[in-house]
Amino acid sequence: MYELDKAVTMRVPRGAERPVRRVYAAPTAPGTPTATGPRTLCGKDTFAMEATGWKPSEHPGTQWYPEEYASGVCPDCDAAMET
Repeated sequence: MYELDKAVTMRVPRGAERPVRRVYAAPTAPGTPTATGPRTLCGKDTFAMEATGWKPSEHPGTQWYPEEYASGVCPDCDAAMET
């Protein structure tokens, strides 16, 4: 899940993507394997976050997050994913 930058001073052209502020891991919703659950692994609400579309199973041998966002990974989610 991506927490996007919501800075008021930042101007993003219409249709452009806002920068990713932080990357979180979240389980699927109970009974709905195609939907994200209500909370990340560290306990944050996923309501205002965007799904990443990144599927680690499609990228064998990689981390659970896209490499370009490695510096923004939530350390608590990362630790939970390692267990």
